[in-house]
Amino acid sequence: MSDIAELEQGILAAIDAATSEAELEAVRIGALGKKGSISERMKTLGAMSAEERQTMGPLLNGLKNSLTERLAARRQELRHAAIAERLARERVDVTLPVRRPPAETGRIHPISQVIDEITAIFSDMGFSIAEGPDIETDYYNFTALNFPEGHPAREMHDTFFFNPREDGERMLLRTHTSPVQIHTMEAQKPPIRIVIPGKTYRCDSDPTHTPMFHQLEGLVVDRTANVANMKWALIEFCKAFFEVDDLQMRFRPSFFPFTEPSLEVDIQCDRSRPGELRFGEGSDWMEILGCGMVHPNVLRMSGLDPDEFQGFAWGIGIDRLAMLKYGMPDLRAFFDADARWLSHYGFRPLDLPTLFGGLSG
Repeated sequence: MSDIAELEQGILAAIDAATSEAELEAVRIGALGKKGSISERMKTLGAMSAEERQTMGPLLNGLKNSLTERLAARRQELRHAAIAERLARERVDVTLPVRRPPAETGRIHPISQVIDEITAIFSDMGFSIAEGPDIETDYYNFTALNFPEGHPAREMHDTFFFNPREDGERMLLRTHTSPVQIHTMEAQKPPIRIVIPGKTYRCDSDPTHTPMFHQLEGLVVDRTANVANMKWALIEFCKAFFEVDDLQMRFRPSFFPFTEPSLEVDIQCDRSRPGELRFGEGSDWMEILGCGMVHPNVLRMSGLDPDEFQGFAWGIGIDRLAMLKYGMPDLRAFFDADARWLSHYGFRPLDLPTLFGGLSG
């Protein structure tokens, strides 16, 4: 009897000393497993006399049952302790400010924003968006656009040329988005109404010029397209983009190889306040874009009969539009990848520009 009592005390002490469920399981196996101390005692009952079995049997079964209950109780204690420890370890202070999600901290680059604004305006006017390759042939970049041989724009100092190919032709980085006009007129029959936002490349770098910049090209080709249509489209675009109700624009004669007549466009502005530029008011003027009627030679090179079709086109710098509208003083900062600059001048990702909701929010 004293042996059973000592055995019970030892097992209970081991149960209480267990600090994990794994240790507790080891104690259970050592006591109640097939070769455990209690199981080994149970095996000796067959060799005992009837009187000894009547005494020892209930004693061992009672010990087995009490140990099973104690093991279950200790297992529950360990589980609760583990949960409490994990809760303490993973506690979150709900009084701390919530971390801002990426949709709030991220910013859309001003160039992307302005392209979205331009797309919203011209889509509402019935234009489609066209795109083309950045690497062009001399034919599409110059010849098909009526640039004569020896024109300064063809020279190396203004254009990024690649090394000549085996056939002698030199590929180049397009100097304007106008080649897309030729690709479109070759592939599509009039009427054509497209705008072409994209990257262009020229050898130039200062606060208002970069070797790579963004340009918006526009093209309309139809049987009845005329200068009045062109003036209306450009005035309505500028009014919508700069978000002014009334705007005066001045069209001056100019020269571009691919248009005839060619015009440069000035926009009404007010510079009387230091460091501030306002459009749609004042008595100052600012040159903003070039335009004109598509040259008959360009139509012929594209496979269209200039006696049947005519059109107009214009080009404007997207980077310059962003600078004028949002007050950015240096174009080079657009390409510096400075997160501080983008945080200051960037736009929230979910504020998509729409004509009815406001382009710039």
